[in-house]
Amino acid sequence: MAMRRSPYLLSLALAALGVTALAPAALADGRFTAGSAGLGDPYFPELGNGGYDVRHYGLDTTYDPATDVLKGTAVISARATQNLSRFNLDLYKMNVRSVRVDGKAARFTRTGERELVVTPPRGLRKDRAFTVTVRYDGVPQTLGGPIVFGLPYGWIHTPDGASVSSEPDGASTWFPANDHPRDKALFTIRTTVPEGLKAIANGHLVKQWSRGGSATFVWHEDRPMAPYLATNSIGRFNVSTTETGKGIPQLDAVDPDAAAHPDAVATPRHTTRATDELADYFGRYPFTTTGSIVENNGVPPLNVGFALETQSRPIYHRPRNEGVVVHEIGHQWFGNSVSTHRWKDIWLNEGWARWIEWYWTERHGGQSAQESFRQTYDNPPATPPDRPAFWELVVADPTRDQMFHGAVYSRGGLTLQALRQKIGDERFLRLARTWVERKKYSTATTEEFISLAEKISGRELDDFFRVWLYTPSKPTSW
Repeated sequence: MAMRRSPYLLSLALAALGVTALAPAALADGRFTAGSAGLGDPYFPELGNGGYDVRHYGLDTTYDPATDVLKGTAVISARATQNLSRFNLDLYKMNVRSVRVDGKAARFTRTGERELVVTPPRGLRKDRAFTVTVRYDGVPQTLGGPIVFGLPYGWIHTPDGASVSSEPDGASTWFPANDHPRDKALFTIRTTVPEGLKAIANGHLVKQWSRGGSATFVWHEDRPMAPYLATNSIGRFNVSTTETGKGIPQLDAVDPDAAAHPDAVATPRHTTRATDELADYFGRYPFTTTGSIVENNGVPPLNVGFALETQSRPIYHRPRNEGVVVHEIGHQWFGNSVSTHRWKDIWLNEGWARWIEWYWTERHGGQSAQESFRQTYDNPPATPPDRPAFWELVVADPTRDQMFHGAVYSRGGLTLQALRQKIGDERFLRLARTWVERKKYSTATTEEFISLAEKISGRELDDFFRVWLYTPSKPTSW
């Protein structure tokens, strides 16, 4: 079903936010219970929160690179999914100044580095809509560690501002969230920065103005978005606006320090082409705007070399070639519109995006996807000595710290090309289109994909997927 923009949600995020002193919360009676402090994801059991469903985030932030301080007010519109006595939000190490529920002061506590526990003045009945307003501030903390192979992610401090790439658990470094793909919501992001800088986020730029040495930018993403796909990149950008051949509004922002690079110059053109052509393969582009953010963060001291499919406007931390742009635009269908229900299912994002690169090359006169398959099968990408070898990784459950191992991408792509060979082009492409249409704006699991593949192909495929996705060795027959 097509979704319309909600004037109510947009006006809610832009409204003036009142703040008063805290008041004691009423004790919940036995009819109300606390929402869980996590969604039980096998890799991130404490990520996300139970008891409610977020419908809209209205984020009003101010950031000054000179002090590194982010000040924010988040207005979160949600619906209770149980009789709720209290609930949690994810917010990493930021200072919370006040919390209000439906305009009334609420008690709150912090547990650990990430959990914000909110007790409203009275219990929230199941199916009731409610609003949470959180005032917070602090210096956002960049994440790192083995998950993204030692690279910084989340809120990344840059020489002239900040860059936000939050997969998998970095959204809470800059706003309070139900930080799991299972809880998608609409977003309105208002950011104020020193004049001369720009703030580039997701969706449509609905308003901007300058006043008193500051510049404010208001963005609205009008399709459901997982929190990790929200961005808020701040810096000195050259911005251009165009439209694709199919009429999709496009906005591209390029760091001036990267603007002369041939790949940066070509990124808007690649984005236009990929947005339109991939719609011919997989069905209508799932969002109402497209574009790119090209940074210059791949040089010392930052050395951030990856790209991320931030919804409707992928971010490239250094200029990247056409194949990478196609990969990230492909994620708009596979990963952004259809997202992982569990982080262990990440191959459904990355395997499809890798296969799309191969298929794009095939459709544009290069080597066929089957030739890419054979090349990768015979000579898989090398892996560092501290990582599992390529064929040893179980891509359907790679473990948290190996989520972005090369095998998740390339063996995932191999699996899809082998499936294409097994069931034929017509059924395979029908599977792809049916998958993104049935699961649009929601989440999905490997088991659901296998079930649909069997239904469309009319074949039993358990042995095939066991060999390709669940066996830690090189397939020899399938």
